[in-house]
Amino acid sequence: MLPLPHRMLAFALVLAALALTPCVVSAGPQHPEPEHPPADKVHPAQGHDAHADHDEHAAHKELSAQDHVSDANEIHLFTSIWPQTIHLPNIFGFQITKFMVLELIAAGLILVFYIPLAQQMRSGQPVHGWFWNAFEVLLTFVRNEIAKPNLGEDQADRYLPFLWTLFLFILFNNLLGMFPFLGSATASIYVSGALALIVFFAIHGSAILSMGSATGGGHGHDDHGHGHAHHDHAHAPQAGPTNPAAVVGLGTWRYLQSLWPHIDVPIPIVGFLIKLLVFVIEIVGILVRNGVLAVRLFANMFAGHMVLATILLFITMAASAHWALWGTITVSSVLGIVALSLLELFVAFLQAYIFTFLASLFMGMAINPQH
Repeated sequence: MLPLPHRMLAFALVLAALALTPCVVSAGPQHPEPEHPPADKVHPAQGHDAHADHDEHAAHKELSAQDHVSDANEIHLFTSIWPQTIHLPNIFGFQITKFMVLELIAAGLILVFYIPLAQQMRSGQPVHGWFWNAFEVLLTFVRNEIAKPNLGEDQADRYLPFLWTLFLFILFNNLLGMFPFLGSATASIYVSGALALIVFFAIHGSAILSMGSATGGGHGHDDHGHGHAHHDHAHAPQAGPTNPAAVVGLGTWRYLQSLWPHIDVPIPIVGFLIKLLVFVIEIVGILVRNGVLAVRLFANMFAGHMVLATILLFITMAASAHWALWGTITVSSVLGIVALSLLELFVAFLQAYIFTFLASLFMGMAINPQH
């Protein structure tokens, strides 16, 4: 097995790449803005109309709260001083967006902070200082409060690097939205949907591999011992297959068996129809779980930043008002932003915890369907 620093490096890079993929696809072709003729070539009779159109165009380009929160092809900084906007490049037809850059920054910060921490822990030396202890306590919390209760003592450490990376990646993206001029990539449905898709494959992939490599029959709900005790004495447990293709094939069959309900109904045809209905409901429920994961993370982060951006824009909206009114709105907006930012800081940690907790819970339910 790879050492802990290498595992965290691999998981961070894979997670960042997979989360970037929907953003690249969703970027699409960008429509250039219509060109306007130079001012000296405008007909004198049309001068007044040209200036009116220019003013209207400038007002149209004024950014709204949603523009500040949503993904874009540029990073907006200031409105009256330099630099005002950083335009992101288009590389071989793929438009780089703000959220792509933020995701790479989040993945890079994970590597910068946690690879040295993992190397120090691997050497056996205790972590010193409040700074490094603050990062270590996040790992301990995920292991003791999320992984072990949901996956069990025997499976927790096996999937812990994935849960660590998932938690840290979401947390760092959430926290980047607290900094000026940046944003939360998790406020995009494409990013949260990509994370939910990763969790979907992790849930069912871990269950298939676990059941495919397990010994015995692995029939899930059927293993309750109804009059079959004599077989346990007659046959020793058989080891699971070692060939990867055989493990995946056998694991898939056993996993589907675990999803098929085992209900005793006197009439066979009625029993089959009921079982089929319950099986279809179970499949739909599996898809809904991951959809809810994506929507919950996206909605909470998007709504929180929309509120913050809207309150801040009150200051610019009141810029032309009387100075007393403008001062009152400015002070009230700043105080409101400070209070809501503390709440948003709590939400950033809470949403990372909820997403990781539910992911580990669903993985535990899939790996151990009998429980």
